[in-house]
Amino acid sequence: MSDSGTGAAPRVLVAEDEAIIRLDLVETLREEGYDVIADVGRGDEALRLVHDLLPDLAILDVRMPGLDGIEVAREIVESRASAVLILTAFGQRELVERAAEAGALAYLVKPWQRSDLVPAIEMALARHRDVVQLSAENAKLTEQLEARKAIDRAKGTLMDRHGLPEAHAFRFIQTTAMGNRTSMRAVAEQILAGELAPD
Repeated sequence: MSDSGTGAAPRVLVAEDEAIIRLDLVETLREEGYDVIADVGRGDEALRLVHDLLPDLAILDVRMPGLDGIEVAREIVESRASAVLILTAFGQRELVERAAEAGALAYLVKPWQRSDLVPAIEMALARHRDVVQLSAENAKLTEQLEARKAIDRAKGTLMDRHGLPEAHAFRFIQTTAMGNRTSMRAVAEQILAGELAPD
């Protein structure tokens, strides 16, 4: 049982307001090899600890004082602080739907079975990794698109103001970036700001 190839046991925060259920869950998690780094009975405290401790997974009961588990889940998911597993009582279908809308990646129905716990946790962790990876890929694509736009505008500036053919304008940006050990986007932005021009 290790998280995302690091070899370490996934770090888990448990938020459940019923002390007996919480203690049972913590004990079971530890027996299954998870590293329970905190357990609390209030939603607001759970949210604060998630941001302080950055667990791999937050297991949240739906109904808690302070903040309910769905509100906590929504805030955790928006910040991508950790994976989220929602605990819900049997038959609370509308809560499961609200949890899914909040971005919870898995849920477990109480009274939960040990045999259901690990698969639910592993599903939440795997889905969270997918979300984080997609987010990183989207950010990279956005950066590449912005860089391409800046380079195209800078090429246009070099062609209009300095009479360079397009291929020469591109080559100027490329060789300047290589010579200065910087990105082509950074060179393009210098050209657009009027800070850099061909001799």
